[in-house]
Amino acid sequence: MADDSHPPEPLVIVASNGTGGDIQPFVALAQGLRQRGRRVLLLVPAWQEAAALASGVPYRTFGTQEEGQAMLGDPGLWDERKGWGVVWRGLVPHLGAVRDVVQGLPDGEECVVLCHPFLVPMAALARSVRPDLRIVAAYLAPSNLCSSHDFLAAGSLRIPAWVPLAWRQALWWLLHRAMVDPVLLPGLNGARAQYGLPPEAHFFAHMLAAPDASLGLFPDWFAAPQADWPPHFVQAGLAGAATHGAAALPPELERFLGEGEPPIVFTPGTGHQHAQRYFSIALEVLRRLGRRGVFLTPHAPQVPQHLPPNVMWQAHAPFAALLPRVAAIAHHGGIGTSADAFRAGIPQLIVPFAYDQFDNGWRIKRLGVGDVLLARRLSAGRMRRQLARLLAAPEVQLACGEVARRMQQELEPASLLDRVDAALAARTI
Repeated sequence: MADDSHPPEPLVIVASNGTGGDIQPFVALAQGLRQRGRRVLLLVPAWQEAAALASGVPYRTFGTQEEGQAMLGDPGLWDERKGWGVVWRGLVPHLGAVRDVVQGLPDGEECVVLCHPFLVPMAALARSVRPDLRIVAAYLAPSNLCSSHDFLAAGSLRIPAWVPLAWRQALWWLLHRAMVDPVLLPGLNGARAQYGLPPEAHFFAHMLAAPDASLGLFPDWFAAPQADWPPHFVQAGLAGAATHGAAALPPELERFLGEGEPPIVFTPGTGHQHAQRYFSIALEVLRRLGRRGVFLTPHAPQVPQHLPPNVMWQAHAPFAALLPRVAAIAHHGGIGTSADAFRAGIPQLIVPFAYDQFDNGWRIKRLGVGDVLLARRLSAGRMRRQLARLLAAPEVQLACGEVARRMQQELEPASLLDRVDAALAARTI
């Protein structure tokens, strides 16, 4: 006779927000947990519903398609000083989304939230109806952990290694007090007051302290654990590593690759809709280098018209199939694109615009597999010189090969999910 006395597995609410690089790793985690028999519910913005639907995982959405398009259409989204505010203003009307899901669960049903760190304040609001709600933050890149020990960049400002620890701590304090808290705290504390919760004094301090556990979805050779990272931190490696290798290239791209030497790929990221100048400069760089190129963006109007035969535009392409066949990639520094380039063993030129892109870029340079060209300093001359050096330097090719071997040694999906399960079970003391 079956034993029905055991309570059901806790519901895992997997929540994320942002462009494809923010959504896809959480989709991969949700799929992996569901395959293990966990009960999973995805929570994503409405403008990312297609990704949730394709996952096969039960899901809920918040916001509207129109709100997402308005955010993507705001040029401030890719400004290092304005970007966080653009994203946050889009979230504020929907900060009760996790709370609504939790409130709708049957009495006594256990649940845990696994979320993007920027959604931790949203998840914490659900504690107004479920005080013991467990929250696990999953960090896609190390910069949001705000370490003063491994502090490589404050936006486009490079932080040299010789800067004393006390100065680094003071710089974080100044950045948060002057630029982050005035923009983000009013909306957060307004929502907290609405649900009877006390105000928070600092946004990032709350984001780091509220979870019961935190996950690092990046390897320790990219960013080693630091003394000032949150307690109950589990480094799990890259989520969804090499899960898309079976995807085939479009026939026209396959033909292009077979017609000449390996091209250079240029992409400012899938969500970037204001990169006309970026692609115009990239076209001139290819002309000066005498190289072939592939421009990747789903937003065709920003691509120069009448591309020459040695340059192809594609809306999308599976990186696992494309990147091993190219000479190099110039991109924005998103962690997903960086990981795919690591895996392919190719040089990277990072042109960061905002968010974690600066820090990721300097880590890539520190590994010896790429270089950084700040978007505000972008010119055809600088881009040509840096790409030429990356393509010609034997030490870069050797470093790329070494990093590719490291990627092959990364955790298998089962081991990664073991660590995710461990974090989901953890509680603060």
